[in-house]
Amino acid sequence: MSRDSRNIEFEEPKEDSSRQFSFRSLIDGNVLTQKAVIRQAPFIVLLVLIAFISIANRNHAEKLVIKENRLQNEVKELRSQAISTSSELMKFSRQTTVERIVREKGLELEENLEPPKKLIIEEEK
Repeated sequence: MSRDSRNIEFEEPKEDSSRQFSFRSLIDGNVLTQKAVIRQAPFIVLLVLIAFISIANRNHAEKLVIKENRLQNEVKELRSQAISTSSELMKFSRQTTVERIVREKGLELEENLEPPKKLIIEEEK
């Protein structure tokens, strides 16, 4: 026997460098056993993690936009309600309206026809 002869049974199979990614190897799962894919596993996990974080961030941003729109609509409604309430109060505070309400309630109040007078007090020295 020569020294060059080897035991073929225990030799590891040589990887075919011409082996390409194909659709069949992708379906079979043979792609996942290749050394290049195994070496890149941490990078692939990192990419998947970044994708999950990106999706979660987008969903959170969409929820914030929806909440902002709802709050803006609520502010518009409250502003219009405040304007209508202030106009009603303005209407009820007019002198003619107050006089009418006093007459309807039967209160015996009368309007003061004399203008108010200003009192001036002189200080003693």
